[in-house]
Amino acid sequence: MKRYELSEVQWRRIAALLPGKAGDPGRTGSDNRLFVNGVLWVLRSGAHWHDLPERYGKWKTLHKRFSRWSKAKVWERVFDDLTKDRDNQYLMLDSTLVRAHQQAATGKGGTKNQTLGRSRGGLTTKIHMLADSFGRPLRFLLAAGQSHDILAAPMLLQGYTAEAVLADRAYDSNALRSLIAEIGAKVVIPSTRSRSQPIPHDPLIYRCRNHIERCFNKLKHFRRFATRYDRRAIHFLGFIHIAATMIWIR
Repeated sequence: MKRYELSEVQWRRIAALLPGKAGDPGRTGSDNRLFVNGVLWVLRSGAHWHDLPERYGKWKTLHKRFSRWSKAKVWERVFDDLTKDRDNQYLMLDSTLVRAHQQAATGKGGTKNQTLGRSRGGLTTKIHMLADSFGRPLRFLLAAGQSHDILAAPMLLQGYTAEAVLADRAYDSNALRSLIAEIGAKVVIPSTRSRSQPIPHDPLIYRCRNHIERCFNKLKHFRRFATRYDRRAIHFLGFIHIAATMIWIR
């Protein structure tokens, strides 16, 4: 097994979830494993598609297929299937800011509607994430870098239940606290300093929040997660779901 490629065990976890199997509608996939390994090489190395090693085939062919699968939400469906084995005791909310490479801002259409914005780090995208009790990713949302964390929280939590929801004080709002209570979960969020009467939270449960921080650290080992090189948000989100899939099948 070459560097960055799937092990036999990892491949068996996702092979049946990919399109192109006998009996699937449309064309049969040609060597899905080689294709996925090629995409993983780009994701992990952060290199340009032009630099893809020849053993994976023509880079334009792989890029077009990656784009098709991203638009069809193939990567997202594979990831979602794996998350069925989640632990819902605690749910955790957090976000991270990633810098956009200059190539993400070039090309036809510019940055409009591509979740790119200006913040203190320059041109950035914010990755919002929901994680389970073990800090494994469950759901992602992209937003422009200057957006507030709390705006994504309702969409991240939609459809989930838990004993408690953990987040840092950036998520302290009466509306979110009410939403969490509605799903029957305990609110474990420190109060902002601006509150005239701080609301107590469970400090022992709150310690578990470091799991989601460690998850972001693991995801940033994938260079195309740590820095955004993709102009189209749908392509960047595709890479994010592949990186998250790798967390689940390690």
